[in-house]
Amino acid sequence: MLTIRLSRVGKKKHPIYRLIVNEKLKDTVGDYLELLGHYDPHTNTAELKADRIKHWLDKGAQTSGTVHNLLVENKIIEGEKIKVANIKKKKDDGKEGESQPAPAEKPAEDKTAETAKPEEKKEETPAEKPAEEKKE
Repeated sequence: MLTIRLSRVGKKKHPIYRLIVNEKLKDTVGDYLELLGHYDPHTNTAELKADRIKHWLDKGAQTSGTVHNLLVENKIIEGEKIKVANIKKKKDDGKEGESQPAPAEKPAEDKTAETAKPEEKKEETPAEKPAEEKKE
């Protein structure tokens, strides 16, 4: 199966992507069937060969999620964007504030449990004292 996908080129920490047609199981580095354009995410510019992209799509080539969204943005194909990735955000200050009261409640429960434990010990200690007295 053929796919239209991105192949990373460019400098370290400054990627530029080629839009290529390739077999799905083949690595994006190296040989490809055709170069269809390139995309720079830093400037958000894309130079695409719209007629060749449509040609490959008519032949049955599939697009990756990111390429599909890029083609929809540039109005080469019609449709809605695809949700590509779920990126989990780190906890913000607002979220940390919500998580702090929950631990505050837990120590309150622990205090009640701790107060119950000494009472139990008090009951045990008088029972032990008479036993010690009998031994003497």
